[in-house]
Amino acid sequence: MAFVDRIKEKAKLQSKTILLPETMDDRTYYAAEGAIKEGIAKIVLIGSKAEIDEHVKNTGVDISKADIIDPATCPKLDDYVNLLYETRKAKGMTPEQAREILLKDTITFGIVALKAGDADGLVAGACHSTADTLRPSLQILKTAPGTKIVSSFFVMVVPNCEYGENGTFVFSDCGLNQNPNAEELAAIAGSSALS
Repeated sequence: MAFVDRIKEKAKLQSKTILLPETMDDRTYYAAEGAIKEGIAKIVLIGSKAEIDEHVKNTGVDISKADIIDPATCPKLDDYVNLLYETRKAKGMTPEQAREILLKDTITFGIVALKAGDADGLVAGACHSTADTLRPSLQILKTAPGTKIVSSFFVMVVPNCEYGENGTFVFSDCGLNQNPNAEELAAIAGSSALS
C-alpha cells in the first residue's frame, strides 16, 4: 500500500474533524468533496453561508455532508472571543479586537476553535502565505512542550523510485527556517521524524 493510501486509511479509522477556513478558494471545495467521498474526515467549512452556497453553485461540488460555521452567527462566538482575549491579553489585545479578528479572519477563527477543542485539525495555505497561516497557530496554540525550534516538512512520493522508502521522501524545513545551524538542523530532523 502506498504511503498516501496508508495515511488515508489511518484517517478513516480516526474520523477526525477538520476545519477548512479558506472558503474563498475553489480548491477548498474540491478538497472537501474528495475528503467527504473518501470518508477521510468530518469536514467543516468556515465562512459566510451565502458565499459558501455561491461557491458550491459555481463549482458544482457536493459538500452536503460538510458542516458550515459562519463566524458571524456562530453560537460559540462569545466563548471564542473570550478565549482569544485571554490568550492574547498580555500582548495588549482587547475583547473588542478579539471579536473583530474572529469575524474577519477565518484562519484565526479556526485556530481558536482548535484551541477550544471543537476540532482536531485545520488545513490552510492555499491562498494565505505561510506567515499568515502560522502566525495565529504559534500565537494561540503555541508549540508542543519540548519543541526546540518550529519547523516544517513536506512529503514527496515519487512513483517507481528505488530511493527513499519505496519512493517516499520527507523534506524537512523547506521554507520556515532561513539558515539553521547544526543544532537546529538536528532538532528539525528529529521533529520531522516524529511527525
